Amino acid sequence: MDVVKPGTVGWQVKSTKSLIPLTWKRAKIRNSNALITESEKSAEGCQKLGDAIIDFCNAHAVESLDTYDLNEIGYSRLIMFEDNTAIYFEKLLCSKQNPLIFNKQDYTWKWSTQKLTTKKEQLTALHGVNIKTNKKAFAWHGRGENQLHFSGEFDWWPKIETPTEFGEMKFSKDFHAIKFKLSPEKVDWEKLTEFLNKPT
Repeated sequence: MDVVKPGTVGWQVKSTKSLIPLTWKRAKIRNSNALITESEKSAEGCQKLGDAIIDFCNAHAVESLDTYDLNEIGYSRLIMFEDNTAIYFEKLLCSKQNPLIFNKQDYTWKWSTQKLTTKKEQLTALHGVNIKTNKKAFAWHGRGENQLHFSGEFDWWPKIETPTEFGEMKFSKDFHAIKFKLSPEKVDWEKLTEFLNKPT
């Protein structure tokens, strides 16, 4: 958790440019060497390793709920676009009643193709594809620094066409969000925090 309000909500906070992949966390999987070896032999081995990655993410969320005595874990995100606009949104990830963020049944797993660059050899990554959308959702770099990239997060982005100057939030069941123009100089911090602290 990046921010915790004891007994209520913990927040995971992310901020990047729109085209930079989001790193969910470093996923150090127990018995990863043995699981990687098995994954190289069969599709079933790949699925077992992918399931272990999903279990790792869900277990970390459950641990955070217990450790900080939280009712919910939320996700807040600031996305910076090339046209000097930004989207800020908040999304409910899980709760004590529904503690699992991801469902193992939603993903199928396979290793990426080996790539060679001019500077160095790029190690293969284990890709998790969302069965419903047929799009890559995860890339686990377990042969290197264990980074878990989550591109499935793109599907969480709210669809807001018209930016406003700290106008009304867009509400749905799971999140509220705003798209706004960035000043060529600075965003008025007091005005932004006053807006974000409006009761929902």
